Amino acid sequence: MSRLPSSTMDDDLQTVFGAPVYELYDTVAGPDASPALTRALELHRFLALAEEQVAQVRDRVHANMRPDCDMDELSADQLRFDAQWLEAALDARTGYRRALGELLRTMPPLHQQSRPVRTTQYRASATLPPSAAPAPPRAGAAPAHRP
Repeated sequence: MSRLPSSTMDDDLQTVFGAPVYELYDTVAGPDASPALTRALELHRFLALAEEQVAQVRDRVHANMRPDCDMDELSADQLRFDAQWLEAALDARTGYRRALGELLRTMPPLHQQSRPVRTTQYRASATLPPSAAPAPPRAGAAPAHRP
């Protein structure tokens, strides 16, 4: 079983959609998933990945800068590279948070959200009574004049 992503906006998703995030992922897997929920969870996955990247770089920098670390192992180039990675991950996180926040703000209140309606088109399959049968080709036509 795969691990569900979590992000700093899980509570916002739960508030707007009225269910915990793990239930929302179950819902979106079904046939009645709304496009808004599908998009929100897509952005949620992207945000969770960006936040995981931020945490990985942060943890790597902290590990390299711990007090008991050998100063001869410090590398300014490595720290610059980590700073670039951190900046890119933070930019992505900011963009995904903004996009998800905007989507959630434009959602109607939970009590106004409607479920998609499934419609079925029915076909009539009845036989016509004999009186409704098609008329013969010359029915109702005036008699032809004969010379």
